[in-house]
Amino acid sequence: MATINLTEDNFNETLENNDVVLIDFWAPWCAPCRAFGPIFEKASDKNADVVFGKINTEDQQSLAAAFNIRSIPTLMVFREKVLIFAQPGMLPGPVLDELIGKVRALDMNEVRAKIAEEERKHEAPVAAAAAS
Repeated sequence: MATINLTEDNFNETLENNDVVLIDFWAPWCAPCRAFGPIFEKASDKNADVVFGKINTEDQQSLAAAFNIRSIPTLMVFREKVLIFAQPGMLPGPVLDELIGKVRALDMNEVRAKIAEEERKHEAPVAAAAAS
């Protein structure tokens, strides 16, 4: 599957309608971005069940700002609309393949339970402070 260009217009719909979405934040002037592009494309061709999206940070500045992108390329991975991986810098092909395998293997019920537990931990001190 070829990569798709993500914009403000199709970003939310893409996350809503797909189980796994990998996003490459990049810019045309960025040499590491251009080097990572073919690696990302090759992984896209090998993983038809995964959506590979590219966000040009020059054209989509509001999306880049929303995700606090400070360095490019930055790779983000969403599974069932949950951000599970974010890292600046390019990945070699075998590392990207391994990451995709780990993403597929995740137990999302367990991930959501851990997220809920962390949220409860952070809410408890706030609630206690508000009560006093």
